[in-house]
Amino acid sequence: MKNEHTNRLQFWPRQPVKVRHGRLWLAVAICAGMTFAAGNVVAQLAPNQTNGFGNHGLVTFTYLQNFDCLDEPTMDLDFNAIRAQSDPNEMQTPICQVVTEPSQDPTGRSLEHTAHIYALVPMFGTDTNPNDAMECPDGGRPGELCGVELGKALITLFGHVPEAWRTTPSVQTQCPDANNPVPGTCTMHASSVDLSVLLAGMPGIPNPPIAPLFVPTPNHSHVVDNNRVNTKPIWWEVRPVLIMQQADWPVPDGSRGITSVKAMDAAEEAGRAIEVGSNFFLFFSSVVGSASSAAGMQGMHH
Repeated sequence: MKNEHTNRLQFWPRQPVKVRHGRLWLAVAICAGMTFAAGNVVAQLAPNQTNGFGNHGLVTFTYLQNFDCLDEPTMDLDFNAIRAQSDPNEMQTPICQVVTEPSQDPTGRSLEHTAHIYALVPMFGTDTNPNDAMECPDGGRPGELCGVELGKALITLFGHVPEAWRTTPSVQTQCPDANNPVPGTCTMHASSVDLSVLLAGMPGIPNPPIAPLFVPTPNHSHVVDNNRVNTKPIWWEVRPVLIMQQADWPVPDGSRGITSVKAMDAAEEAGRAIEVGSNFFLFFSSVVGSASSAAGMQGMHH
């Protein structure tokens, strides 16, 4: 979401804020993949690449470092009433928390100057079979919701298993990546996310949170701002955007659906999408076009 729209909804934070959990889950509740397969485009992606969308077309991302889920000294991402600066255990596993935002990015620069990658998450669906929910990669973390238990929880919360967490979704997504199509994963991404803040106050979910609520990383696609489609390797803040209607979902070649920030803004304005922040960051370059054109443009940055 562009800066001129930051005041439109209270749960689109650009700087650390106290989230009004009740309103957030209510908005999610009210509004509430298959591996990306675009023929030759997919075949040409390197193992450290995914596609994305921007300015109504395809872009190619090349990831050059692992993700970072940023914790700051005064944060308490595991909700044990001990600040991170005095809680060594909080440092032992990344907590990638949706909604929560730090004050700076991994470079130490103020978050208000950090580029955004919008992770489109397909929350729509009609599947009421809990067996269709994805398992956790490599068994997941202790207490992480996986497989049937994940499916049951999602059905309780949303009335269905969203396409975001189906093992074989009915829509095509850019993550999992084409070279390693394991549900719950994507190249150089975390393999689990914490939804405790996002879902706080929904049935069975404590408000305020008392512990992380880990689930596998959802199936998702990506959008970047028009002025970022050709960008050298930098850190990007991941801003999840919950897509509520299948008609808005982008098709692999970018010919329709949300393939630009303008289209994303319109869906948010109409109540068909919800954008939130996060404390997770990805490091990659972006170039216009499919992987074949990207290979010849890696030196053309701005």
